[in-house]
Amino acid sequence: MSGRWIRWAGAILLAPAMASAQVDLTTLDRDMAGPRAQVLVLGSVHLSELPTSFKPASLAPVIDRLAAFKPEIITIEALPGEECDMAARNAAIYGADYCASTDAAKQATGLDVPAAIAEVEKTLAQWPAQPTPAQRRHLASRFLAANDRASAYVQWLQLPAGERRAGDGLDEALVAMLRKLETRNDESYVIGARLAAQLGLPRLHAVDNHTGDNARIADVQAFGKALQAAWDSDRADLDAALRREKVSTESGDMLALYRVLNQPASLDARAKNNIVPAMRSTSPERYPQVWVAGWETRNLRMVANIRETFREKPGARVLSIVGSAHKPWFDTWLGQLQGVEIVDVGTVLK
Repeated sequence: MSGRWIRWAGAILLAPAMASAQVDLTTLDRDMAGPRAQVLVLGSVHLSELPTSFKPASLAPVIDRLAAFKPEIITIEALPGEECDMAARNAAIYGADYCASTDAAKQATGLDVPAAIAEVEKTLAQWPAQPTPAQRRHLASRFLAANDRASAYVQWLQLPAGERRAGDGLDEALVAMLRKLETRNDESYVIGARLAAQLGLPRLHAVDNHTGDNARIADVQAFGKALQAAWDSDRADLDAALRREKVSTESGDMLALYRVLNQPASLDARAKNNIVPAMRSTSPERYPQVWVAGWETRNLRMVANIRETFREKPGARVLSIVGSAHKPWFDTWLGQLQGVEIVDVGTVLK
């Protein structure tokens, strides 16, 4: 055997190892100039699912601790106006009710969603440190036209009580919409908007995405049954976590509930119940694995949307409020980004 042939054979033997070698991206920012962005992911319960005994005021201790973190940017689990507009233009794919209607806001302002988004961005670029009530009402109307109700509510909350009225783009229909939000049990409003208003922030950032989990399934009922059967096959750890959370919920101690929700054991139980039995499922159509693909795509796009919010602000302090099932994915993928450090939510809620 010639030496040349031996070298060639050795190269073939080494090829699989070389092909599997991966570049370590986690240390590329070790010499970064300036501070890293501080990202805090708050895993939340969906407040709309709580018992009628729930009192929004009980969240004050949670909001106070989040305020001490001093976020400059707050993201919420809501669909951005841009995605809503895209879905409306592709109703054959996404359906006609993908997002809430903006007809009332368009009638009041004369703006469709793209025009309203452009006006919001222009307004925020020149936003004063001490906006007048008229400026706040005007911006709130534009946020509503942009299909960003949560940000409109942030402006509404920063108005003195006597200034929460029609005018400057807000007609009576839009005022009624904003007053209705005052009674809505939704973490985006009860936590996100109230915290943003308390901190004097002008807006929230909607980062949810459902384009990637809009699976084309012929038999939706069979899909749902197969997925539920997979989840029900292995849920002992999840049930234990739910029992721990129920104790705090029934006591009305929301700070205790959020501490439990964000404990590693609770997060681990949800993550494993979502994925492990689904990947093991022997569904002929492999429906549970289709769901996992959609779940991952949704989380990837949400993480990208969060990253975009502080793209021009290296070193920003960012709070992301999201359903607790998403938190492990957010922490993992956001923590892999350059110049980003994940903040321990347990320390913040202590």
